[in-house]
Amino acid sequence: MKLRTPMPELPEATKWYNSDALTKEDLVGSKPTLIHFWSVSCGLCKEAMPNVNEFRDEYSDDLNVIAVHMPRSEKDLDLNQIKEVADEHGITQPIYVDNEHALTDAFENQYVPAYYVFDEEGNLRHFQAGGGGMKMLRKRVNRVLGVNQK
Repeated sequence: MKLRTPMPELPEATKWYNSDALTKEDLVGSKPTLIHFWSVSCGLCKEAMPNVNEFRDEYSDDLNVIAVHMPRSEKDLDLNQIKEVADEHGITQPIYVDNEHALTDAFENQYVPAYYVFDEEGNLRHFQAGGGGMKMLRKRVNRVLGVNQK
């Protein structure tokens, strides 16, 4: 996805955890949104999860945070394992389980972990992939939120 591209529709998920099914309309117009892709087989995802959870908690009033589970292999399709790993890592935000890669394809995403920051109007303002760069992600989220940075 290119910057400034509108958020794609959220196709039907394999399963939602921690939420009823959400739509693009539930997210756009209310507040900015951070959508992060992760996988149970991804070590970097698990290492980054405390940072994502910190965003979720710190910006709970100002930012939608959605986790998208993107399977990387057949072993990653096990719904019980996804729920177990999510619980182990404190993922309480809505989790979109994407076993069919419907949302992954809509985002043209190839990476885990991957982070997409959309502004309130639903336009992509920042994308990054990989385990590092949490300072940059925080900076971009703050910019979208209009928070002054030190």
